[in-house]
Amino acid sequence: MFCFAVTGGIGSGKSYLVRLMSALGIPAYIADIRAKELYNTNRLLVTKLANLLGDDILSENGVRRDIMASKIFSDPTLLERVNNIVHPEVLKDFFLWRESIKADGHKAVIYESAIFLETPGFRGIADKIIVVVAPEEERIRRVIKRDSITEEQVRARMERQWSDEERIRMADFIIFADGKRAILPQLMEIFNQTGFKPEI
Repeated sequence: MFCFAVTGGIGSGKSYLVRLMSALGIPAYIADIRAKELYNTNRLLVTKLANLLGDDILSENGVRRDIMASKIFSDPTLLERVNNIVHPEVLKDFFLWRESIKADGHKAVIYESAIFLETPGFRGIADKIIVVVAPEEERIRRVIKRDSITEEQVRARMERQWSDEERIRMADFIIFADGKRAILPQLMEIFNQTGFKPEI
C-alpha cells in the first residue's frame, strides 16, 4: 500500500493539503491527534510514561499532558526518553490502522506529522515525502489567528522545529502554500509523477 508522508513546519499549510488529499479519497492518519488519543487509551503507554515521569501525570482518562509537558520543559533530557516510549506505540497504531484501510480496498494512505523527518524511525513507512512550505511571516500570521497566541510564542515553537531548508533536503516533493500558488495543481503534478490516480 502506497504511503504519502506529509510534513512541514507549524502554520505551513500541511493540514489543508491533507484535507484536500482526503477529499480525493486518500485516508489520512494524523499522528499528533492519534498520539493524544493513545495517551488516554493505550494502557501500556500510560504505564510506561508514569514509570518514567511519576504517577502525578495520571488522570482518570489517562495522561495529563499539561503536567507531562511541564516536566519535559524543566528537564529537556526527558524528551528523548518520552519519545522513545511514545513513537513505537504510534507506529504500531499506524500499522494497525493501515491494515484496516487496506482491507477497505484503498490503494494509498497519508501519514501526516510535523516531526516526521526529525524522527528517523518513521521515515521508512513513506514511499514519498511531501514537504509543505510557506513564508515565515505567513506562517506566523496563520498560527496567531488559529491558536490565539503571540508572535513570540509562535517563533518559540518554530525554533524548536527543523527549518524548511532542512526538510526540503529530504523531500521527494514540495508544495508551496504561500497563498499565491494554487495547491490542487501542485498536488495533481505529484500524482502524475508517482502514477497515483485519486479514487474520487
